[in-house]
Amino acid sequence: MAATHVRLSSSTSPKLRVRCAIMLITGRCVRENVVPEKSAATRAELRLYYHPLSSFCWKALVALYENDTPFEPYLVDLGNETARREFRDLWPIGKFPVLHDRRAGRTIPETSILVEYLAQHWPGKTPLLPKDPQAALEVRLRDRLYDLYVHMPMQKIVGDRLRAADQTDSVGVEEARGQLRTAYDLFDRQLASSTWAAGDAFTMADCAAAPALYYGNRVAPFEATHRNLAAYLKRLTQRPSFARVLQEAEPYFKYFPQERAAS
Repeated sequence: MAATHVRLSSSTSPKLRVRCAIMLITGRCVRENVVPEKSAATRAELRLYYHPLSSFCWKALVALYENDTPFEPYLVDLGNETARREFRDLWPIGKFPVLHDRRAGRTIPETSILVEYLAQHWPGKTPLLPKDPQAALEVRLRDRLYDLYVHMPMQKIVGDRLRAADQTDSVGVEEARGQLRTAYDLFDRQLASSTWAAGDAFTMADCAAAPALYYGNRVAPFEATHRNLAAYLKRLTQRPSFARVLQEAEPYFKYFPQERAAS
């Protein structure tokens, strides 16, 4: 599947680079910069508006790749300042990923809803949501836990790195780190007797855990302190669907905001 590419050159202004980094990590459609570029991909029934570095986009991509679901990747062009209108018209909130189902004439935002939509309408070899109601409830719970208590605190830490030096939120960052430590402890205990996030089967919960833990480990490493969680992350990175996501994101990792050196 072909995709378009972000056009950032050496002449790109620092201000634009900051906006790009915000969108890459948070999925937020920054005011002046979002336009989906016309894709050369074969017209597919599903089109995913995304960027390969955005952590929440990874969640959707893992779900799509896990079941070899045919789709058109429609990469958001951060460098085009002429018409963010197209994406905003599709989803006024202005955050990605967003899935558009041409067959059904529906637009599906929000990753948990998006993945569950795929499980319901585009099922494959891996059932991302169990048919048993109680098991499905457990998967939804783990999905929310990883999103809310790993993914969101991680984004708080990364987002603070994009602030001006005199506008950082050290209290908020420390609170986010505390939330991560609590979540790491919780999941490390759960994974002592579980192969995947919600049991012995790969599910929607693992689609949520993969990007949250990968980036969480970059901003608040846990390999030395949480053995079960570290082993789980290794299993995730070796899963073909997530390995593919990481491979496609590799050219963009240079845009990941780094921690400021201590003054």
